Amino acid sequence: MTLDRFYPIFDHSDWLRRMLPLGVKLVQLRMKDLPEEAVRTQVALSRDLCREHGAVLVINDHWQAAIDLGCDWVHLGQEDLDDADLSAIRKAGLKLGVSTHDDDELERVLAMEPDYVALGPVYPTILKKMKWHEQGLPRVTEWKARVGQTPLVGIGGMSVERAAGVLEAGADIVSVVTDITLHAEPETRVRQWIEATR
Repeated sequence: MTLDRFYPIFDHSDWLRRMLPLGVKLVQLRMKDLPEEAVRTQVALSRDLCREHGAVLVINDHWQAAIDLGCDWVHLGQEDLDDADLSAIRKAGLKLGVSTHDDDELERVLAMEPDYVALGPVYPTILKKMKWHEQGLPRVTEWKARVGQTPLVGIGGMSVERAAGVLEAGADIVSVVTDITLHAEPETRVRQWIEATR
């Protein structure tokens, strides 16, 4: 199965309701600081919306909810990996995407045989404070050589204007958050993203 090259990340099913009809085919639901009941409600709503629109849904962090609610993908950050039950995730048939930022993290993740590897931040990001500086396009090329056939996701400071360069550097997929969610016209921006990546 080939994943779409455009990979937006949203924090609520309302975003999916708006964006999936525009043609989004790969999306991550990343929720922070929500009570468990609210998390499960959001996962279930997002799962149903993605099935309705033929899109792949990736659940960030909440792997138990993803298993319980019959989702297909989970994404784990490095801290999440410490607490996640990887064998339970695999036993449930979920595919796994993982964040990486340096050589040690990449080596750790490759041993898990992930279904995609994310590298970030490629560019400076305003989304969250990170101890890593921007990785740059040469690192994207290096990472792709190291992950081989595993899809590589570039994330961090992404914009429509930067997408082509990141893909040319070796990323298979470009992931984006604030370039859409903080845009004055998010639907217009999503259409631009789809045009730039397909």
